[in-house]
Amino acid sequence: MSTPPSATVIREVTKGVWTFSKPFSRLGVWPIGGRSTAIQLHNGGVWVLASTPLDADTKKKLEELGPVKYIVGADAVHNLFLSDFKKQYPEAKLIVPADAIPRIDDKELKFDGVWGRDPPATKYGFEDEIDWCYFSGFKNKDIAFLHKPSKSLIEADLLMNLVSIKEQYANTKKPSNFLGLGSFGPHSWIHARLIWSLGKNVEEMRRDAKTVSGWDFQRIIPCHGDVIETDAKKAWNDVYRHFLN
Repeated sequence: MSTPPSATVIREVTKGVWTFSKPFSRLGVWPIGGRSTAIQLHNGGVWVLASTPLDADTKKKLEELGPVKYIVGADAVHNLFLSDFKKQYPEAKLIVPADAIPRIDDKELKFDGVWGRDPPATKYGFEDEIDWCYFSGFKNKDIAFLHKPSKSLIEADLLMNLVSIKEQYANTKKPSNFLGLGSFGPHSWIHARLIWSLGKNVEEMRRDAKTVSGWDFQRIIPCHGDVIETDAKKAWNDVYRHFLN
């Protein structure tokens, strides 16, 4: 009997930056796709934003990339697979936002860093290559990451590129354009209004949106939707127009 193809699409987006893209539907009905991202650090270790299941294909590729040194949670709600990653890579540092901790079923899980609890100037060990910005004023307490060598912005719910979810459904049946998601791109007015509504502290949102806007990036790797390879800075500024203007 032949083995069914994996739904996980693994790709090297740019040198040393790998994505693990899978189908995912919010509440089981809203197809938005999911993605983890792994970065090969200059010291030989691997940094992983863990947001999708640790399936066999993902484990195999991570083993090829090098020892996992950091596992990060992208926000309060991207927490389902953090325990699996930590159990598989017990020597890795696990760093998450404080609001994710109550949502994690494994109450014995130990954390090596907690955004929103640690002092704002805390260094976690990967900052030579990866900058981060904790959005304390955002509903989901997201963290934006900048991989400086590749000029890649990596994030979860701060920006979604739902105008296209081709890669995340490349190995399975593509969903229909549920509720007009094709119009929910980073340049749409509705995306900007959604982000405005999720900003629970305007001044903190304005501060952090400006910080990210000032970063030097050429692509955006979101958890939901296809990777943005062109006009990435414009995409960010359009989504955060109400905080930047």
